[in-house]
Amino acid sequence: MMSRIFITALWQDPYWFFCASFLVVFSICCHEFMHAWVALKEGDPTAADEGHLTLNPIKQMGIYSLILLALFGIAWGQVPVNPANFRSRNSDLKVSLAGPLTNLVLAFIMLCICGILLYLGVQVENERALSMIFYGCVLNQVLFILNMLPVPGFDGFNVVRHFFPRFLQLKSESGTIVTVVLIVLLFSCIKYLFALAQMIGLAGLSLMGDLLS
Repeated sequence: MMSRIFITALWQDPYWFFCASFLVVFSICCHEFMHAWVALKEGDPTAADEGHLTLNPIKQMGIYSLILLALFGIAWGQVPVNPANFRSRNSDLKVSLAGPLTNLVLAFIMLCICGILLYLGVQVENERALSMIFYGCVLNQVLFILNMLPVPGFDGFNVVRHFFPRFLQLKSESGTIVTVVLIVLLFSCIKYLFALAQMIGLAGLSLMGDLLS
């Protein structure tokens, strides 16, 4: 999910378009894979049986998500889960957190790669590659923040619902209206989320530079 990807970037800056699209697809597929993998470990084979233990974007995201990513910069993924198969009352919480935490780990790994490359002295011709790795760090921070929001359809809703069962009331008809309004407001502010994530990433690089120097 990001605001800058748009089909016009394909001819304005093909390098950025394909690299950014790959990062979005890879990050979402890793997110969904971990949902499926943790669900299987917690006793629910539903996603695994339907072929979601894969990084195949057609399976994890679907063709409509991929088309909307290329056209408008909007993308999503989803895996089927049957809570009735879970082994414990905390299984649903583990499965819900698996995806967002994967994005957080990816953001940290990409930040470390950037920091190490800068410490080693990246060559001028590799600066664009370095900037895309940093962009991947920023993107995964945004995916983490988005997915942890307590909005129905996002992982954060299940996390909050685990601790506050009355949160189920948001699934009523009025709750659906609230959800739509929240999502619209969310995507209208998406550039600020990217700006915040970039600030965090730059602060992290600065800290790594101090530690490595």
